[in-house]
Amino acid sequence: MSRVCKACISVDALKHNFSLAREAAAGSKLLAVIKANAYGHGMLTVADALQNADAFAVAHLEEAQVLRERYPQKSIVLLQGFVDEKELEILCALSLTPVVHSMYQIALLESIRLPDNFAVWLKVDTGMGRLGIGPDECRRVWERLNHIPQLQGQVRLMSHFANADNPGDTRTDVQIDCFNALAAPSFAERSLANSAGIMAWPQSHYQWIRPGIMLYGVSPFKEKTGLDLGLKPVMTLQGNIIAINAIKKNQTVGYGSCWQADEDTQIAVVACGYGDGYPRHIAEQTPVLIQRKRYPIVGRVSMDMLCVNLGNAHSVQVGDTVTLWGEGLPVETIAEQAGSIAYELLCQVTSRVNFIKQNSEHG
Repeated sequence: MSRVCKACISVDALKHNFSLAREAAAGSKLLAVIKANAYGHGMLTVADALQNADAFAVAHLEEAQVLRERYPQKSIVLLQGFVDEKELEILCALSLTPVVHSMYQIALLESIRLPDNFAVWLKVDTGMGRLGIGPDECRRVWERLNHIPQLQGQVRLMSHFANADNPGDTRTDVQIDCFNALAAPSFAERSLANSAGIMAWPQSHYQWIRPGIMLYGVSPFKEKTGLDLGLKPVMTLQGNIIAINAIKKNQTVGYGSCWQADEDTQIAVVACGYGDGYPRHIAEQTPVLIQRKRYPIVGRVSMDMLCVNLGNAHSVQVGDTVTLWGEGLPVETIAEQAGSIAYELLCQVTSRVNFIKQNSEHG
């Protein structure tokens, strides 16, 4: 029995979720967002599974360089663009497509000789308040970019939702209206829809959609899980039971003695802790899954272990697999118990966890 915590990555689930995104916006091209190591799932593993995407998107240059080595011809979008001339020169050499969001970047584009047919995404801030030029500047900046010979006809428009995780928030409609009203040529390709936009705002699909969290089987909406939306979890985080201890009534468990048994019981010790990325501040009674049954966590999560109350009527044994989240136990449920979001939990799985790619051929 290995004590190493493992993250099982389902290729079949990835492809299923990808297909749902395609079906939701059948007339749009798909820019698969695989930044932050594919939301903690392994960037190259995910890219290999989603080769039918029209393009990949990552956050920064280091990610793009690794991806370009694997996929010499694939369109790769750099969501944060470039910060200086050296980075821009690397982008050009690797045929990467930057997102342009500031006048400083535009000046750099004008200052060097760009490759023929170089393309950019111009980001407009329609309400996020983070990156992007103002809507009133769009036409002027658009014309300035198209005045660069190598960019003529190669400038696309992009913006980003701020509140799409709440389907009842009218500010999303305001952003869509703002994006529609941009004074740019009607032939310009556009992208606005993230996962939430894909699933709830079909009027935001335009020529390109940008699925992110939905690809990994997670709901982009508050108070819903991916399962509610027909998505399948891609990552299943698991550990093994390394001990089962008999605990007497009033005996305490874990650091700080913060949990006390109210009756005689049995406690399973699981080889997974915050050193693996499981949240330390998880609420007591958060469930884990053993033999398809939920059992509650008790006491504090430590670096390498956590404890689960089995009660006295069970068939659990040392060596049994424990699911911390994933198939049968939505990561959204665990994130809520941790006072966090699924994005954060997935991205915080640490390097000591053993990642195992699974598909229908290999179980």
